Amino acid sequence: METNNTEALQADFDVFEISEELGFILKEPLTNLPDYYRVWLDLANNLTPLIESRKLRDLVHKMPVLSPHLLSNHRELRLAQLVLGFITMGYVWQNGQHAPAQILPKALAWPYWVVSRRLGLPPILTYADSVLANWKLKDPKGAMEIGNMDLIVSLPGEESCRGFFIVSLFVEMAASSGIMGALVVMHAMKTSDLSGVRKGLIKVTQSLRKMKETFKLMHNHVDPTAFHGTLRIFFSGWRDNPMLPRGLLYEGVSNEPISLSGVSAAQSSAFQCFDALLRVRHEDETGAYLTRMRDYMPPAHRQLIETLSALPPLRDLISSCSSSDLCQAYNACVSALVDLRSYHLNIVTKYIVMPANQARAVSCPLGGMATLKGTGGSNLMVFLKSARNNTQKSLILETSPVSKETEMSHITSAKKMFSPLSVLWLVCLFVSKMIQNLLGTFTRKPAGKMQ
Repeated sequence: METNNTEALQADFDVFEISEELGFILKEPLTNLPDYYRVWLDLANNLTPLIESRKLRDLVHKMPVLSPHLLSNHRELRLAQLVLGFITMGYVWQNGQHAPAQILPKALAWPYWVVSRRLGLPPILTYADSVLANWKLKDPKGAMEIGNMDLIVSLPGEESCRGFFIVSLFVEMAASSGIMGALVVMHAMKTSDLSGVRKGLIKVTQSLRKMKETFKLMHNHVDPTAFHGTLRIFFSGWRDNPMLPRGLLYEGVSNEPISLSGVSAAQSSAFQCFDALLRVRHEDETGAYLTRMRDYMPPAHRQLIETLSALPPLRDLISSCSSSDLCQAYNACVSALVDLRSYHLNIVTKYIVMPANQARAVSCPLGGMATLKGTGGSNLMVFLKSARNNTQKSLILETSPVSKETEMSHITSAKKMFSPLSVLWLVCLFVSKMIQNLLGTFTRKPAGKMQ
């Protein structure tokens, strides 16, 4: 890669807080905070048994109100955000989905609010916290392989919890090369380098295919019953949730309840970057929901999506040029994103829809099929199918190119068809037919009356 392109990409890494190896994943997240915050870490490190024994709320009520002022850098803030987010989810949903807490105590709500404001994130557990900043190596000298990975903070669900977050992390790792490809396309467009655009698109396509293959690891590491019956409730938020219709009151922060969406794959900056690059048009409720989910992303990641969205439409550029190779590269990229979204639908069917239907059949055998809500508050299957179908619509319909030989053959045939002799023959045939019709008219006898 040329020096100027390398420098441009390095500048992008700094501005958008990404890396070539990990993409949006936080590099080397911390696992410890200053001793002043020991009470937070003690709760987080024992979160699963405290939730299962229903002792978490009592311990949170005894917590002192700690000031976040000793958190001095980005990684400390991200760890505090992660810890407070998991404790909050455990506190709210400790007693199950039908008995959520209505008020978040000040000792948890106020520092969480302050830390979130400093990071530009909402005070609720997000994808950026639970996936991008929630990993560590069992052996610090070992490789980033699933067997050597663990969570910093976990939830009930045992190995399925670890598997879900770690596989999601590896899907994000697979997206990293695609993010680099998107940056290559962005810089190539600025210099009208169509070859660079094509190379970048090929890189994105390869990344999307790798993401799909990585997604398949979910089957080996996550049990559908454990995911749906135990873990998923802790991803739920307090917006568009009938269990918390007014939201959650953050004591010491607001006198009115606050409505926030729970953890959702729609909060993945990678997916929205690819949508922005390919100019996938999500409209109505789907588009509004995806746009709102950007508020749950780190500001620098959100900025990359907005930067890609501000580029001249890539689809229009490719449609207007005569490069079949470039059009094919674009369509291959769109098709790979469609395939990934279709596979995501299969995963959701296995891990959410089918277990939900089975649970509903047991509890209410004669009941109808209820609309499934995503943890982010969306109508789950409607949203996912809409996102997939909108992506499909971005494909460019190619017209079959006509070779010069074929074109000349058509012209020659037309000339032969309309040569002077051919035209004269057609005229004679027409006149002959007219004469026959006239003679037939004069020689035909009028029909007489019946005797």
